[in-house]
Amino acid sequence: MRHVTLRLCLSLSLLLGIAAHPRPALAGDLTVFAAASLKTVMDTLAPIWHAQTGHSVRVALAGSPLLARQIDHGAPADVVMLASADWMDHLQTRGWLVPGSRRDVMGNRLVLVAPGVQPPAQDLAPGVDLSARLGRGHLAMALVDSVPAGVYGRAALRSLGLWDGLAQKVAQTDNVRTALALVAMGEAPLGIVYATDAQAEPRVGIAAHIPETAHAPIRYPAAALRGGQTDLAADFLRFLHSPAARDVFDRQGFTTLPVPMG
Repeated sequence: MRHVTLRLCLSLSLLLGIAAHPRPALAGDLTVFAAASLKTVMDTLAPIWHAQTGHSVRVALAGSPLLARQIDHGAPADVVMLASADWMDHLQTRGWLVPGSRRDVMGNRLVLVAPGVQPPAQDLAPGVDLSARLGRGHLAMALVDSVPAGVYGRAALRSLGLWDGLAQKVAQTDNVRTALALVAMGEAPLGIVYATDAQAEPRVGIAAHIPETAHAPIRYPAAALRGGQTDLAADFLRFLHSPAARDVFDRQGFTTLPVPMG
């Protein structure tokens, strides 16, 4: 499998700068580490939060494993939002989360995308010859061993009996938005991304829906981090379940989840 090393440069520059020069955020400024697939959501939520509270949000976007590792290395942040329950479990086990602050915020689903407008998509099914459609090209996916979109994607392809025929044609990227970019730029004829990524990129179309029964449920947990501004983080976590935030999730194609009690 090929590993493509393109990155979300601006967001990672912020993330790595925070890690290299740890210091508390300015009072009233919130630092959020967020999964790369949440870029459009965070771009929309930040000004709404600022308008409602007067507080600014500094967002660092990257793949969930990189965010978790940066937190492990002491990168300061107030809130973490991942695309993986497993990586949030890792942070919780390591004692980085404020007890009782963790909540699942939203859900998502996977799709197969291709450049340009596509005919109405059907569910991907066993026996589909994706290898023939790829030709000499590659299937763009996030890292299949660690990045949630890649982990979910490989699990789905295995469940559908398609993985063995595709494994050698996979181009792995450090996060799902980079996989999306490869397809949008025509560098890959197909890619597996979240439905919300496809909705945010006009240069791609959905070639097939991936059945949700073919992989574990996709959930985005969020939590406050120890050492951060816990009161402000708690306010932001409540904001994520507000009608304004849930409207953003709905419009961008996420699945909203029940508001937690308490």
